[in-house]
Formats: sequence, C-alpha cells, structure tokens
Amino acid sequence: MSIYYKVIGEGYPIVMLHGWTLDHQVMLHAMEPLFEKRSGWKRIYIDLPGMGQSDPQPSIQNSDDMLEAVLRLLDELIADQPFIICGNSYGGYMARGIAHFREANIRGLFLMAPMIIPEFEHREVPVQKVLKRDINLISNLSPEEADEFCSMGVVQGQTEWERFRNEILLPSKQTNEKFLEHIRNNGYGFTFDISSRLEYPTLIITGRQDHVVGYQDAWRLIEDYPRATFAVLDMAGHNLQIEQADVFNTLVHNWLNRLELENFNAAIR
Repeated sequence: MSIYYKVIGEGYPIVMLHGWTLDHQVMLHAMEPLFEKRSGWKRIYIDLPGMGQSDPQPSIQNSDDMLEAVLRLLDELIADQPFIICGNSYGGYMARGIAHFREANIRGLFLMAPMIIPEFEHREVPVQKVLKRDINLISNLSPEEADEFCSMGVVQGQTEWERFRNEILLPSKQTNEKFLEHIRNNGYGFTFDISSRLEYPTLIITGRQDHVVGYQDAWRLIEDYPRATFAVLDMAGHNLQIEQADVFNTLVHNWLNRLELENFNAAIR
C-alpha cells in the first residue's frame, strides 16, 4: 500500500495525522517549530490515503478501512513500540481510533480541533463569525481564494492568509475528490465505538469560533482522559494553530514537557 510519510528526527515516536482533504504539511508547519530546541523525538508525518502524496486505494471503502491502512503502516514503522499520537480534525478522529486499537502502546494524545461527530448535522457548532478582517487583503485575492479563506477564517489577516494558502488551500488541491466522496457516502464514521480511557498526558485544543467541528462535543470527552488539558481559544476557528499561534505553541510545549518528563524518564529506567 502506497502511503506517503515523512520522518524527521530520531527517538521516541510521535505520529501526526492531518485533516480531511489536506496533507501532512498542516501538522508539519504547526508542530516542527516546537521541536527546534528539543531532541529525542522521531516525528512521523503521514499523508492519509487519497490525500497529499498518498494514492487512493480500492480496498479502502470507508473510515474503518482508512484506519486499518494507517494501523498497518504504523505496525511496519514502529512495530510494538510505545508512541504518541496527534491528530487534526478528521485526523483527530483517526487518532482516537488508533488509541482504541493500540491502547497498550499509546503514551500520549493530542487532538487539535478534532472531529468528534462525523455527521455535521449532529454536531454542536457556533454560527460562523469573523472577528478581524483586512479588507484590502481580501479585495486583492482572486474570487476563489477569497471564498475559501473567508469561509474558514475567523482572523483574516496577511499572516493568516499566507499560512492558510500554503498549509491548507494548496495541499487540498492534491486531494482525490472522487475517492474521498465515496468514503463520505459509504462510511465517514466508524462502525464501532472508539471510546477509550487514556491515563497519559493528553491535550485537546479547540476554537471558540470553530463553526466546522465546534468545541462542545470535544468537551464531552474530558472524563475519558484524566490527564488532559482542555483549551478553548477565543479568536480561533477550525485553523486555530494559525489564528492563535502563540497560545497554541505554549500549550503544546507544556504537553511535550509533560510527555518528556514521564516517557523519557521511563525509557531511561
């Protein structure tokens, strides 16, 4: 199975899964700056099948199959090693599925604007709201660019636009839309309950103005993760890592510190 992945660094494995229609770049740009002054981490960035540089696979008919493909890849890459799992949006849904099936190996979890409920009509989401807009910037974008950016952005400035274009808009154009539409129609949600209890450092970051997946559904997971930090960021939508980068970085650094304290010490022992 042809699944593209990028490995950076050596050491404790930490797996990164992106959102629906995107590729590994959204996680790479969010996470790599946080490892510049850290050592001992093996970062594994994956392009999910049909997205980025990963080919669509006829054997993948639904999200159950998507999860199985990722699990097989991880079994090849890190075998029975303990590891950390991170996921953005749909990747967060996948990450919880991985934690369900590899519970014995998971030593930490990060959910970034996670999709909790597959069916949009069943999600609790706020009304879309723009809190900051650069009118001159928007007027200079193409109609397609403006539509895409304005449909997602809570903070619509130059920095946010450049990151949105490079990390989200352009990568999304590599998506095999026919393949993903088939999955959408044939089983976007798992056919099993992915609830699981994780007694290791967990971080859940949501956007207060996220009109795609919201924040309330994610809060309902809090009792499943006794070691969780849960944050709802104001002036942040579904692309919270772009719109509130400083707060995002602080929270993830805190989580990584907790992971290092427990996992690196355990490895030494």
